[in-house]
Amino acid sequence: MRSTISLLFPGAAGFHLFAFACIVCCAMTSGLAGLAQIASAQTPPAQTAPVEVLTNEMIAKMVELKLGDGLISSKIKTSNCSFQTAIGDIMKLKAAGVSDAVIQAMVEAGAASNTAADAAKNSPPPDPNDPRSPHDAGVYWLSKENTAKEMVALEPTVYSGAKSAGVFAAAMTSGIAKVKMKAVVRGGRASLRMVEDNPEFWFYFEEKSHSLSNVWFWAGASSPNEFVLAKLSAKKNERELVVGEANLFGGSSGTQSKDTVELKIERLAPGVYRVTPEGPIPPGEYCFFYAGGDRGKLFDFGIDPPK
Repeated sequence: MRSTISLLFPGAAGFHLFAFACIVCCAMTSGLAGLAQIASAQTPPAQTAPVEVLTNEMIAKMVELKLGDGLISSKIKTSNCSFQTAIGDIMKLKAAGVSDAVIQAMVEAGAASNTAADAAKNSPPPDPNDPRSPHDAGVYWLSKENTAKEMVALEPTVYSGAKSAGVFAAAMTSGIAKVKMKAVVRGGRASLRMVEDNPEFWFYFEEKSHSLSNVWFWAGASSPNEFVLAKLSAKKNERELVVGEANLFGGSSGTQSKDTVELKIERLAPGVYRVTPEGPIPPGEYCFFYAGGDRGKLFDFGIDPPK
């Protein structure tokens, strides 16, 4: 480093000049960063303008300003309104010089507002077991095992850090044999059980953020195409899934094709998808695994043989 500086700045004076220049640059960088922080701290937050609501008094004021009936009626149609249109109120509006046309627009605006409020009040609540009703973001199984259909949410399950398999074989073959990386889930069986061999799943994504939720491990997921349905290898107290393999010549990440179930994905509405296997799948332990990276969680379930 010193030899390079000597070439650029020969002599002790040159070296001191170089050091001084570095100090000045650092000071300027720190100063600019400090100014940016001060400026951001002093910038006031943006304020939202209050929502304007038209009242009888505001209509009377517009008439007093000699605004035309057409202009006032258009304003009524495009604004939030809170009019009083009882007989006594209409008499006061007439005394203030409000025309019949404007009063009629005020009455109609009040009727439309009341109709919308009554419709919202009388509309039935969404059916949580109807897949086309609004649902919280997540993955659901549409159970058809009972007389009535039921939407059952799949809860995310934690899997431990991937463990290695085949290390000894790789060592004995000088790295030619592949080392497999496995995700391990505690417990030999999933809590959610079903006997359907062709289950129907529904994925709901947040329409604004296009993700399953604001939780960090699903951030970025916006479609079922980013998930794979994989079969887990069940052990006594745990379940495993191969998520990558490598040897001396390279490696790859992702589930193995022999563990993957082909899916049929249908987009039925913005952020709403119906997902089913392409065909019947045998009893066993399964999971929806996010293929976009290591998020530490998956959606697991088990299929039991029919009784």
